[in-house]
Amino acid sequence: MSKKELSKAFEPAHAEERWYDYWLENKYFHAKDNSDSPAFSIVIPPPNVTGMLHMGHALNNTLQDIIIRFKRMQGYNTLWMPGMDHAGIATQNVVEQELMKEGLSRHDLGRAKFIARVWEWKEKYGGVIINQLKRLGCSCDWERERFTMDEGLSKAVREVFVRLYNEGMIYQGDYIVNWCPRCHTAISDLEVEFKQDASFLWNIRYPFADGSGDIVVATTRPETMLGDTAVAVNPLDFRYRDQVGKFVILPLMNKKIPVIADDYVTMDFGSGAVKITPGSDPNDFAMAQRHQLEIISIMDGHGIINEYGGKYKGQDRYEARKNVLADLEKGGYLVSTEHYAHNVGQCYRCKTDIEPMVSKQWFIKIKPLAKQAIAAVVKDKTKIIPKTWEATYFDWMNNIRDWCISRQLWWGHRIPVWYCDDCDKVIVAIEDPKECPDCGNTSLMQDEDVLDTWFSSALWPFSTLGWPDKTESLKTFYPTSLLITGFDILFFWVARMMMMGLYVMKDVPFRHVYLHALVRDEKGEKMSKSKGNIIDPLSMIDQYGTDAFRFTLAAYTAQGRDVRLSPERIEGYKFFVNKIWNASKLTLTNLADFDESAPVNDSDSLPDKWIKAKLNETIAEVTRGLEEYHFNDASAAIYHFIWHEFCDWYLELSKPVFYGKASQEQRQATQKTLHEVFTVMLQLLHPFMPFVTEELWQSLNDSDERSIMVSKFPVVNPAWEDKVAEKKMEMLMTIITSIRNIRGEMRVPPSIKLKVMVSAGDDESGKIIDDGKDYILNLANLESLTVEVGLVEPKGVATGVIGATRIFVPLAGVVDITGEKARLEKELAKVSKDLEQSSKKLANRDFCAKAAPEIIQKEEDKLKECQEKFNTLENALKKLKEISR
Repeated sequence: MSKKELSKAFEPAHAEERWYDYWLENKYFHAKDNSDSPAFSIVIPPPNVTGMLHMGHALNNTLQDIIIRFKRMQGYNTLWMPGMDHAGIATQNVVEQELMKEGLSRHDLGRAKFIARVWEWKEKYGGVIINQLKRLGCSCDWERERFTMDEGLSKAVREVFVRLYNEGMIYQGDYIVNWCPRCHTAISDLEVEFKQDASFLWNIRYPFADGSGDIVVATTRPETMLGDTAVAVNPLDFRYRDQVGKFVILPLMNKKIPVIADDYVTMDFGSGAVKITPGSDPNDFAMAQRHQLEIISIMDGHGIINEYGGKYKGQDRYEARKNVLADLEKGGYLVSTEHYAHNVGQCYRCKTDIEPMVSKQWFIKIKPLAKQAIAAVVKDKTKIIPKTWEATYFDWMNNIRDWCISRQLWWGHRIPVWYCDDCDKVIVAIEDPKECPDCGNTSLMQDEDVLDTWFSSALWPFSTLGWPDKTESLKTFYPTSLLITGFDILFFWVARMMMMGLYVMKDVPFRHVYLHALVRDEKGEKMSKSKGNIIDPLSMIDQYGTDAFRFTLAAYTAQGRDVRLSPERIEGYKFFVNKIWNASKLTLTNLADFDESAPVNDSDSLPDKWIKAKLNETIAEVTRGLEEYHFNDASAAIYHFIWHEFCDWYLELSKPVFYGKASQEQRQATQKTLHEVFTVMLQLLHPFMPFVTEELWQSLNDSDERSIMVSKFPVVNPAWEDKVAEKKMEMLMTIITSIRNIRGEMRVPPSIKLKVMVSAGDDESGKIIDDGKDYILNLANLESLTVEVGLVEPKGVATGVIGATRIFVPLAGVVDITGEKARLEKELAKVSKDLEQSSKKLANRDFCAKAAPEIIQKEEDKLKECQEKFNTLENALKKLKEISR
């Protein structure tokens, strides 16, 4: 069989583009709606249309692609559904910033023209990330690509909204929401990010209306006192029992407000008395509803004090804070100021401090939906992996609040509600109504708000498959098999998909949910621009190739543990790709004259039997690792087999066969084994490293008619199981390793052939060693090997111990024992001094308290390295002393 000759080195950029185009042309990524093969489906967590590939995307999509390629090779009819999210706030912000450069705002354009401008931007710039995912090797069914604002998904969104509304699950009401003064919209609790703020706690005196004294309240937001409608204390707080029911005068506003008792108040915070501002705090809002208090909103949507703020009207909230504090101090109301650190909520998009605000919003009654989603996980209809995340899921779902689904944006799914100007009829419909069904009026006004982006995303597993139409895709691929996503959107997205899937489809949206952790830098710190530790995936791909990058991500993905990444680690797996390439060149050279159809007339050698047995174990480990989502275990198994067992041992053990030291029959037998092993090895590696394996597969088969990605994934071959061969080979390898170690420790040059004696522990061991004599002579570079049972240890030898077997390596005339002892003693003294210095430094409390963490780590690494070197030198010196006795 003629084989394509490989280039000197693997060239990732050229190969990646060529083979990806080849896969697309041959429609290898395309799933069939009707197939006899079992279905396996994944929906991609849709990246934002504004998105650029970052490490989170890279990890998430690499893991998805590994599983999809694995399942496709196992014979499944695999669908990986791709698409993008319209990303309401993010996309609107991007386009508004473009308009600002032109001196315009969205209001200058008006709603219709602004939305047209967003679509224009989407067509021109949106979806860059899709091409970046292709560079990563993602084998999505691109013919099915969806967008959360496309016609089909928009139809699904309206259908679900109307159904929920008609069943009394959607309502509109005044409620306190998280308001972003910059984006001018409500955002959900999950969209609020918290940052630690080193601020102050101000203690303010509120005088009793009857002149009997005052009560002191503590606050971190004095400007909100303009909207206070009560002061609250805990009913069990004896300090205030006689004051509940009294009235105090609200400083600066000169109005009477009551003192109330409520269990929510914490007695040990500040004075134990708190101001109640229902329009500016969700907990105060809830308290106001319990006690029928007045609710006053003192700010407008821009964070500016409104007419309810008295003389502070027109002031920005932070300007008002300064002026309120100045007036409190001037009026003698400010008792004290304390340093106080607390969390401040910010908009996850623009990082503006959010402002709790009472407004009219649309909500979903979520608890009935959550109840079903909890039950589905309890009953194992959906498994969350790792299982430790189930407790977090249950806790959040059991304490869930109604979902505010309206957003004060223009870009998004507009809420399908219309209002009749004449009769005030509220019309909720899937299709745009032409007239009021009650009075026939044609002047209808649609609700200005759009739906939360996560509303359409919650429908993603079934809307992308064609729902509400009853499609073959939906019948074949729903419920989907697996969702792979980050733990950080367990509530944003996963929980909501669970609820909507069960509500609409009456079945869970996916059977398994695998939650991966975050990608951090090598020190375990979160990547951020401010720290300067961001690693750009595309830069890593350009520098080291996609295969090395993907394999690194898989190798460091352990369940429940963050991925610690560095360019050096990726470079390490680039060396692995180089190792595979060089081994493949040798393999293809050795197979150049191999005829697959020719009969093999000789039995397998010991190395042939051994490598097939080890490959069998690797097949089992890789398959188990991928089936159970232990990506690190699966990648470690294939790495160990290729680097250590195939490259380091089997190729070396086989060299004499290919270099004319064996019969033609034995050569054919070894070629057959080499061909089988190399083929299976590439197939096992393909899900992790798709490009280099395709390149080698095509070279091996000298054909581009069929891709490795549609070849059959290996299964354990019972005929390859051979514990006897493993035991024998293990003994020979251990002996070779022991001789190599002695050679290294004693600094024996590789060119010197040694005469070695082996004292076998018993007859069985003796026979194994004697039968494998040629392998030991060759790989240990020996002149001779003597094997006897119970051989007495001669003088002047370095000894290796393997159970009851002893290996004697004579060093007389090979090593200058006196000179070597002197060298070792000198080097040992130097290392001992370094060891002492490092130990003292790390034992110094001042050093450990003041030094930067990376400096301490560097010193600890130095100590570890010195200790290892010391142990090696000490052992070598000990051996030399034993020899010279």
